[in-house]
Amino acid sequence: MSGYEPGGRHETYRRLYDDNVRAILGYALRRTTSAEDAAGVTAETMLVAWRRLHELPPNDEARLWLYGVARRVLANHRRGDERRERLGSRLREQLATSLPDHADGVADRVGVRGALSRLSRSDRELLELTAWEGLEPREVAAVLGIPARTVRTRLSRARARLRDELGDEWASSGHAPEENELFTGREAR
Repeated sequence: MSGYEPGGRHETYRRLYDDNVRAILGYALRRTTSAEDAAGVTAETMLVAWRRLHELPPNDEARLWLYGVARRVLANHRRGDERRERLGSRLREQLATSLPDHADGVADRVGVRGALSRLSRSDRELLELTAWEGLEPREVAAVLGIPARTVRTRLSRARARLRDELGDEWASSGHAPEENELFTGREAR
């Protein structure tokens, strides 16, 4: 087996570990970007040594053999990092194109919510039922128990008051009220 053999398998491994772990850790530290990665490479190297103890060369060649094992473990570690980075890049690209960035509309929603809060409760209710619940004026009429003609008139006035509450700042920032579901009665999708 090797120059480490006397005393059995456990004793052989303990001596191999004690004699070489610092050298292997130093090797890994100089070739990785973090102490955690170096510790992982060292641990994996020593695990391979335990599993393949029967292949351990005699005497001083054992350290060279461990360096070879560490080199292969490190190469596997780097390939894994590269695969994870490529996968992460692909996922970030897919997410960027498939998911909307909800942060874009946060300031707009805050402004609209603020303006809504300054309207009367009946105006808010009409606008919310049409915009947020997606109800048609005839459906809003059924919910509120009033004629559809009355809903249409009140809804038109509520939208005008909301535009006034949002003011010139909203319009000058490039927002078109007709593109917002609160003004059109169509739910944004």
